[in-house]
Parts: sequence; structure tokens; C-alpha cells
Amino acid sequence: MSDCCVPANSRGFDLAVIGAGSAGFSAAITAAEQGAQVALIGHGTIGGTCVNIGCVPSKTLIRAAETQHQASAAGRFAGISAAARLDDWAATVRQKDELVTDLRKSKYADLLPAYNNISYIEGQARLGAGGVTVDGKAIKAERLIIVTGARPSVPSIPGIGDVDYLTSTSALALEELPRSLLVIGGGYIGAELAQMFARIGVKVTIVCRSRLLPAAEPEIAEALSGYFREEGIALRSGVSYRRILKTETGISLVVRKDGRDETLTAERVLVATGRTPNVEGLGLAEAGISQHANGGVQVDDRMRTTRAGVYAAGDVTGRDQFVYMAAYGARLAARNSLNGDRLRYDNAAMPAVVFTDPQVASVGLTETAAKAAGHKVRTSVLPLDAVPRALAARDTRGLIKLVVEAGSGKLLGTHIFAPEGADSIQTAVLAIKQGMTVQDLADTIFPYLTTVESLKLAAQTFDKDVSKLSCCA
Repeated sequence: MSDCCVPANSRGFDLAVIGAGSAGFSAAITAAEQGAQVALIGHGTIGGTCVNIGCVPSKTLIRAAETQHQASAAGRFAGISAAARLDDWAATVRQKDELVTDLRKSKYADLLPAYNNISYIEGQARLGAGGVTVDGKAIKAERLIIVTGARPSVPSIPGIGDVDYLTSTSALALEELPRSLLVIGGGYIGAELAQMFARIGVKVTIVCRSRLLPAAEPEIAEALSGYFREEGIALRSGVSYRRILKTETGISLVVRKDGRDETLTAERVLVATGRTPNVEGLGLAEAGISQHANGGVQVDDRMRTTRAGVYAAGDVTGRDQFVYMAAYGARLAARNSLNGDRLRYDNAAMPAVVFTDPQVASVGLTETAAKAAGHKVRTSVLPLDAVPRALAARDTRGLIKLVVEAGSGKLLGTHIFAPEGADSIQTAVLAIKQGMTVQDLADTIFPYLTTVESLKLAAQTFDKDVSKLSCCA
């Protein structure tokens, strides 16, 4: 255990935070700002998933691949031609690594000296009486917050243990590209990385049990599947996995669909079938802390576990696995642990983005979820070719779907599928958070020739034919 920063404090700490990623720092800083003495316990690389092996490295490589692709798409404008080629993927990856190193230093390691009441401790933590032990040494703490994150999960496919498979972590570190790649899993991680690799010249096949983006609106999933096929990505959906094995040229995966077996081959395989909470070694069962079937720590709406004085937040709980939700939950946990559990976790207006191209950005309920919750709903689906911004950009891939409560017209869900969708969703977040109706949205002034204007047009679609409206009408 590294304890150079631990103060000689016989009474211990007000709070111990187990995990030094985004959620851990959020909890520690929140508590420190309230005057608490905090032990921040990290194990492994400081900064956690997002900055090191998740959001930051994936999005910079996705944008690199997108930049190359856009050059080939320049011909959609008359009189313009362009071309780009991949010269050195290893150099791109090293540039990504430099960014990760810089952000890990500036957003994590360099912050610690600014908080005199945060003591950083490196080591493996385990819950114990009166606090935790770190590599066997007792650390006294009145309250605990578990924010140990998650890691890629591996499906139980016969033979998977004998295959040198890639995960999202190792795939982002590849400096030498395979000729072909089989992506197991059609969720947001699989979709993002599949398109990225395809755009830099890898022959990609996605295979999944249900469909591409199973959590998305079906109209969006179907449209994205079509765009993927246009880019040369093969899709095998609705299959069950029979076995996987190593071959002389790579891997072979046997899947079954409609009662028939099919063999898929590739040089490498990427497993993108979700994430599993990091709970090993914490001693949760011995501490009386309940877990979900997937291992996630059970918490209530105040972030409390089933043991008094112990809280949890972020990916280790198995829900809302986005870095901003992890940080949000951790802030709540810190405040509740110090101030009497007054704050409730609220994800009703939680934005979610899939960084494919077009981007998938959503907030609130899908049509199916709204009906399951007992709402009578109305929906509108506006194709992007009805949006002036898309026409001007000569890129009409996508659609906008609104889900509203019938009668009241209250906005329940917004789903934007557009090349610039991620930067437009926050308007819908605020609309849902403030309880706006679809008429409120239709009456709001939006800037012309923007993607976000599509929200106004989609709202007008409930009662009007927008094709018969003049600009900004």
C-alpha cells in the first residue's frame, strides 16, 4: 500500500471512497468541499475506465475514422472530390495514448494536491469492521462509498476461453489492424467499434442475439442497420452462439438461426457483450451487502446499500453505465452520506448517446417503455429529409422520433438519429426535465438551419404537414 499521503489521524476518516475513477473523484471532491476528511482508495491506473480505456480513447479513434470516411463522402456536393487514406494507424493510436496520458494527469492525478483533506491510498480494498482494509492495513472510516466500476464481460460461448479474443480495451490498443473482424454483440460498444474498424479498411461482421442496438427505437435500429450494410458491414442478427474455436487463419464462430447452423470466420474476434461489475475481493457478502444477479451492488434511490453507512454508485451498481451518471450518483452518495440521505437519484431526464454515424441520441422513454409504464401515447417520426439542415448538408440519413402522452401532450421521450444528434439532445433533456408539452416545443423559437430545429419540426408534425410550411413557420 502506498500511504505517503495518509495523514497521521488516529480518529480515521469521515469517508472512504473505494475506486479512483470518475465516480471516485466525484465523490471525494464533493465530500472534501464539505470539509470531510476523505480516503480515496485506488487500485490500478488512476482515472478509471472513461479516460483510460473507454470514452476518451474510443471517441478520438472513432472521430479519426470518421474524418477519413468524410473525405470519400465529399462527392455529395457537386464539383467537389476528395480522398483520404490511412497511412499509419499505429501513429493514430499513439496520438490517442498521448491524449489519454495528458487527461489522466490534468483531470485526475494533478487534482489531488488541490485538496488537502483528500488522502490518496493505493491498494486492494476490502470492507471490514469500522472501515476497510487496504492490502491488509486497516483504514478507519465512518462511512464508505463503493465506486469500483466495471469491465468487459465475456459471454459463455463454448471454446471462448481458448480464443485470443479482443475486448473494447484491447481493441483500442491495436496498432496492427486485422484484415477481418467478427464483432460479437450489437449494443452501443459493438456498433461504435464495428463502424470505426470498417471505415479504416477492416472487413467487419456483427453478430448478435437480437438486433443492432436492441435498446433503441426499432425505427432507428433498422435504419442504422441499413446504413451499416451500405458501408460494407455484414450483420447476422437473431442468432444463438454454438461454439467458437481457433483456426490456422484466425477464428471460427458457429451460430444457429432458424434451426440451421452457420459458420462465420475472421482473423480476429471482438467481444462486446456488455460489462460486469468489479466486486471481486471487496468482501460484499461477508459485509451483508446484497448484489444483483449480475454481481452489481444493490442500492436504493439514495445510493444506500443494504449495509448501513455503505453507499455505492456508478457502473458497479450495474445501472445507467455512463460516466456522467456515475459521477452524478457518486455526488449524491457523498452528500447523502454526510447530510442525512435527503437526495434521491433521478434518471428520468438522462441523455444517452451512441457515437455511430449517424449518432443515436435519446432521453426519456421509448414508445414501448412508455406503454409498459401505463401511458397512452402518441408518436411522431420525422425523416431527416424534412430538416433544412440535413438538406443543406446533403446528408439526410436519420430521423427524429418523439413520444408524448396522449391527452396532456407531455413529452415523454425524444430520440434523435442524425449526424449531429449528440449535440442536439440536451434541448430535449431540458424539455423533459421541465415537464414541457409537445406544443411548448412546437412554440419554442429555434435557430434555422440547425439539427436541433428538427425537434420543433417533429413537434409540429403531430398536428401539421411540415412539408407545407415555409421556413421557420
